[in-house]
Amino acid sequence: MSKRVAWCAALASAAAVALSACSGGASASGTNTVEVKLSIPDPIGSSVGMAAQHFADVVKSKSNGAVKVTVIPNGTSFGGDQNAAVTRVQSGSLDAVILSTSVYAATDKKMNAVSLPYLFSSVDQEVKYLDGAPGKELLADLGQNGTKGLAMLSRTSREVTNSVRPIQTPEDLKGLKIRVPGNPLWTKFFSAVGASPTPLAFSEVYTALQTGAINGQENPVEVPATNKFSEVQKYMSMTNHMSDAFVLALSDKKWKSLDSGAQQALQSAAEDTASFKTKNDADLADKQVKDLQSQGVKVNDLSADGLTQFKKVARSLYPDFADTVGGADFLKKTVDFVDGQ
Repeated sequence: MSKRVAWCAALASAAAVALSACSGGASASGTNTVEVKLSIPDPIGSSVGMAAQHFADVVKSKSNGAVKVTVIPNGTSFGGDQNAAVTRVQSGSLDAVILSTSVYAATDKKMNAVSLPYLFSSVDQEVKYLDGAPGKELLADLGQNGTKGLAMLSRTSREVTNSVRPIQTPEDLKGLKIRVPGNPLWTKFFSAVGASPTPLAFSEVYTALQTGAINGQENPVEVPATNKFSEVQKYMSMTNHMSDAFVLALSDKKWKSLDSGAQQALQSAAEDTASFKTKNDADLADKQVKDLQSQGVKVNDLSADGLTQFKKVARSLYPDFADTVGGADFLKKTVDFVDGQ
């Protein structure tokens, strides 16, 4: 080989290296790495944060490193405004999000159906609903607003904590000021069982409990466990009165920019993450209940008669909730599906 040919070959090799570096590098499979920024409202150590990190790890494995999911916790990418996050993922200014169905309900009332009081008798029943025809319909609805829904993620049921007495029957809630989200499903239900539902920003709840402005609140076990409510609440009653779920979704803009291999990896990882979250949440809840008990919170289940009374009140309200859950047709579809399990 002449010196001139050797010099040209070396120059071409250097140019190829430089071009690869400029293009952002390559994965082990030889394709350029694509980044998906996944924004979540909660800390990385929360159940949602754990699910998000699990999703990132599974995507990396399934895509052979070709897709990198970067988790952005604490709502920092949307200023803590979850309603704004919905709008931004629709427009494509956010790549991906995990947000509650109750947040999406502001733009699609059918999302509220997941939270009908005493709809589900167990988390397993909720999972069947989310994986079944109703859940698939809710995911498909997102497509009408620039969003690709990948999976519905379950969440443990909501429980009541308060500083006055254990809750066994609806009678025990009478006169208690219970903080609830500003949603008619919550306000109508808690009014019907005798409580005084008090909508309040979550950031104000601890102080309101501490000062006695409210007597209690309702949330999945994780919330009182991670927000030190044991300092201001004496009782936690396992009412399991309502549920909500989370949606793992990408913007259409981001989804359509990906090749089929990346899309398949993301979809498969999302379904894997849904199963992971259900099991992980159950394990966390068991531990958190014990932690609250060790901190002095008295935990009780409902009496059998009390559970029957609560369910009777809840079901009597369903006709009133038709508009709240997107219409009588979807209400019927939801109830028929669950009752058929």
